Amino acid sequence: MLSAFRILASLALFIAPIALADVFLSTYAAPSANPLLFQNATILTGDGERLDNASLYISNGRIEWIGAGTVTPGTTVVDAAGKWITPGLIDVHSHLGVYPSPGVAAHSDGNEATAPVTAEVWAEHSIWPQDPGFTRALAGGVTTMQILPGSANLFGGRGVTLKNVPSISYQAMKFPNAPHGLKMACGENPKRVYGNRNQAPSTRMGNVAAYRNAWIKAQRYVDDWDRYERAVAEAAAKKDDSSTSMASALLTTTPPKRDLELETLAGALRGEILVHMHCYRADEMLTILDMAQEFGYRVGTFHHGVEAYKIADQLAAEGVCGALWADWWGFKIEAYDGIQENIALVDRPNGGCAIVHSDSSEGIQRLNQEAAKAMLRGNRAGLSIQPERAIRWITSNAAKSLGIDDQTGSLKPGLMADLVLWNQDPFSVYAKALQVYIDGSLSYEQGNPDLNPKSDFELGQLMGVTP
Repeated sequence: MLSAFRILASLALFIAPIALADVFLSTYAAPSANPLLFQNATILTGDGERLDNASLYISNGRIEWIGAGTVTPGTTVVDAAGKWITPGLIDVHSHLGVYPSPGVAAHSDGNEATAPVTAEVWAEHSIWPQDPGFTRALAGGVTTMQILPGSANLFGGRGVTLKNVPSISYQAMKFPNAPHGLKMACGENPKRVYGNRNQAPSTRMGNVAAYRNAWIKAQRYVDDWDRYERAVAEAAAKKDDSSTSMASALLTTTPPKRDLELETLAGALRGEILVHMHCYRADEMLTILDMAQEFGYRVGTFHHGVEAYKIADQLAAEGVCGALWADWWGFKIEAYDGIQENIALVDRPNGGCAIVHSDSSEGIQRLNQEAAKAMLRGNRAGLSIQPERAIRWITSNAAKSLGIDDQTGSLKPGLMADLVLWNQDPFSVYAKALQVYIDGSLSYEQGNPDLNPKSDFELGQLMGVTP
């Protein structure tokens, strides 16, 4: 007879598959770099402050101090007079790597459009690290991004957060300890994809019914595993481990069957996986918020949300971010009622979380200009939005949406030294990223082809570009 201890050890392998995250682990290792002291810069900290003629010191890949402090011998000093420093930019909605360039059918790996619910797929398993779009985004100051599945399905699968570093594997790009996201989509896309095949869902009411059925199954899955864990714990708590009673109890405690689809949904119900919801119309966003309340999960971010301005107060009250375009609208009916003041209106001072996202291999190269457009429209509407406020839309608010704001997104002591040195105000149309640092290491420098990452597949993208 096996000892009770050995049986417990065996059963431990089956406990809580929702927590079995030790697969496809991040192998990212921050590079080593010499300490750097930037002096005389205009600094936007990313959390609402602007500092003029200020100093910033980074060491061991981290922000050490801003303002004044001590430096170690051997520190490199950079005179940043006339230049601006911001946190590295963050795009919460990208399809780089899963819809890479060159855009050919062999590279179309973003939508597993074979069933309305494909929560079991992970975007990272489609990522092609050689996508030249990564290097173009880096040249625009983007240091971190979330790669999402497409929006053909109600539940499209898991998204992954990456550090924008060159690599032969996505594991070496994965942001350490960043939570997965769950991509969901409402509205026209899923009902069109499956309605055109004479499948369900083919209507918005069909969309909602299918979500709810999936959540009901996921709730049962969570309950089954919770019951199993309690049974194992109760068996382990028995005193008489010398008898066969404990062994018998453990052997008859059968774990539920593992299900990858339900595992992802259960992770969202437990708050371990963040929900990112593609949704355009205000009425649909309110329906989704009601459904989240019904099943006890939280919507972290609505993506696209061209009508988010209509419910900005409610989004702020519930702490839901809006990842939005500056001026995309009208390309389909559900995108028709967009306004260019959307981002500025969602950025409520009392809890609003507005984000500028790209959803574009081109837009990700100029997130700063997209934010500038939104800032301009907000100012024309009389909202008086300053650079130190708008920079949050592409830094700290984005980091909050991805659950990594305790690691990056702001220039605070102890956080990762992900930052951009700009030639001038980053919200100018003439702004260029002179240098981009990731974990304190110079990762991109304008006009330095010996340093900058290269892809064999960039041929044709850089025509007319001065090195």
